[in-house]
Amino acid sequence: MVQCEMCGAETTSPRTIKVEGAELDVCDNCADFGTEVKTQQSSSTSTKYSTSSSSGGSSASSGSSGSSGASSRRRSDMFDDMDEIAQDYDDRIRNAREAEGLSQEDLAKELNEKASLIRKLERGDVLPSDSVQKKLERKLGISLTAGSGGAEDEEWSGGSSTGGTTLGDVVKRKD
Repeated sequence: MVQCEMCGAETTSPRTIKVEGAELDVCDNCADFGTEVKTQQSSSTSTKYSTSSSSGGSSASSGSSGSSGASSRRRSDMFDDMDEIAQDYDDRIRNAREAEGLSQEDLAKELNEKASLIRKLERGDVLPSDSVQKKLERKLGISLTAGSGGAEDEEWSGGSSTGGTTLGDVVKRKD
């Protein structure tokens, strides 16, 4: 019997999943926390980057030998649905608070949070929890997620003729 690498339970048939880049052998109960990985592909790491036709044959045979329904489509990871906090979240909070004419203490009272938390958020010392993030976004009328506009989107506008960003748009050469 094998021990689950997440909860420690004994299991006779461990499943290999990927959670935030790490491959773990887990029990059936913990398998929902990640994306299932085909065990035959992960064992042949020597041909991982090979472009020869033999690696194509091995991946095709591994796909047909496994459960074809589950292996053909990728299961969604619980982290896929999570929004990332913007890098300038501290500035967004401070600017919106000042625009409302509120002090840090006043904002903290209205959000039912401590003033020290507001100070730490505006300094960028801590990330807001989900509940605090929702309160701030609702009260200040701002968005703290990374995909909500800002200078980042303009920086990655791309310049290729197809409309997408290419590696040449991003890389700076040292000629």
